[in-house]
Amino acid sequence: MFRHVAGLAAVLGLVATTADAQTTLRLHTLVQSPHPYNDMAEFMAEQIAERSDGAFRIEIFPGASLGNDPAVIGEMALGSIDLIVSSTNNAENAVPELAAFSLPYLFTSIDDFMERAGPGTALEAHFMERYEASGSGMRLLALNASGTRNFSTARGPVEGLDDISGARMRVPPSPLMMQTWEALGTIPVSVAWAELYAAVQTGVADSLESSIPGYVGSKLFEVAPYLALTAHTLLASHISISEVTWGRLSEEQRALFLEVADEATRLGAEMGKVYDDELVVELQEQHGVTVTQPDPTPFMERLAPVQDALAAQMGLEAELALIRAGS
Repeated sequence: MFRHVAGLAAVLGLVATTADAQTTLRLHTLVQSPHPYNDMAEFMAEQIAERSDGAFRIEIFPGASLGNDPAVIGEMALGSIDLIVSSTNNAENAVPELAAFSLPYLFTSIDDFMERAGPGTALEAHFMERYEASGSGMRLLALNASGTRNFSTARGPVEGLDDISGARMRVPPSPLMMQTWEALGTIPVSVAWAELYAAVQTGVADSLESSIPGYVGSKLFEVAPYLALTAHTLLASHISISEVTWGRLSEEQRALFLEVADEATRLGAEMGKVYDDELVVELQEQHGVTVTQPDPTPFMERLAPVQDALAAQMGLEAELALIRAGS
């Protein structure tokens, strides 16, 4: 009889193991759709589930529903959130070297970024090492650029530098970005992305910089209806995984996550181009946004000396050299 009980227990144990075989992972994005971050997240969820034969299910939490990036990154160190697709500038406190991507006018296009910092590049390998050394509790899976970052404001049309002078400029929690916008004559104000709409609505800030999908998805055109296509930086993005989650994966599973993340970044880059083109037209035709395209030369001339000075001040010389070496 005991043998039968033991045999039954073994069978029940096998059933329980099979039923519990699927692992659910939580993935955070900061933005609402349409946005390349959410496109990348959805691609990863579909492909990881399919290629792992259902061993993993990725549940996506968009629109900062799990919190703002710094808080989410803290949760990732504990293993309570597994994956993030988001902006590098919001991860600078965890991995300071990521601030290099906030330096202005480093890349000429999304394709240029992908050639120098995308999958398989020396720069990507460098940042993977920096992640491991950072103690952030994250592992980098891939980097990409998924659009341009542009200036928008509630103040009026922007034709040149004089039109942004004195603007109360929202910036993320990035010292480098604060100093960049100070150099352009604005007054930087640090505001969390999820609080930005209210900040502009109430006058805490009157201007901001963002990707075009971010501007549309968060309906910022309602409070800042003047968009200037400055393309001062690209929307540098990272797909990262919790160190705790990474530690639970087999070598084969790690290879799968890296492979899918690489593919997701290529999708995000292409979608960034699409959104930049299509959404500008939508903003003008459907939402009455005034769109201008200032000559970038005065912006670039004002910021040229800032690149090297900020890199030196923040210990980013190695990253800046690597970026330039890839050009």
